[in-house]
Amino acid sequence: MNINIRRVYLYLTSLIGLVLILIGSVQLLNLGLKTWIFTKADNVYYVGACQRPVAVDGAKEVPAFDQAECERQQKEQRSAQRQSQASSAIAMILVGSPVWLYHWGKVKNEQEASKQ
Repeated sequence: MNINIRRVYLYLTSLIGLVLILIGSVQLLNLGLKTWIFTKADNVYYVGACQRPVAVDGAKEVPAFDQAECERQQKEQRSAQRQSQASSAIAMILVGSPVWLYHWGKVKNEQEASKQ
């Protein structure tokens, strides 16, 4: 087997493209599982997620706390996070696929040419 810089480049670039495809696919699978099967997996449960307002600078009145508004904001934040994760995963797949296909095709062509 003849090892040269071109062959190493083609294999490494193919590997990088394949890794991008795998990472993007895993992220999409994870997102799908969280969305349809494990629906509570991305709920945020931590102290202070929606804090009650406090009086500042000697104010006598404290603004009203709206639990429904807090839940709406959390739902909107989860939706935005899911969309961000989906766009990132799709971008990885869209970038990784042509990189892998092109370079792996070149590797196959070189292997066939060396057999003849």
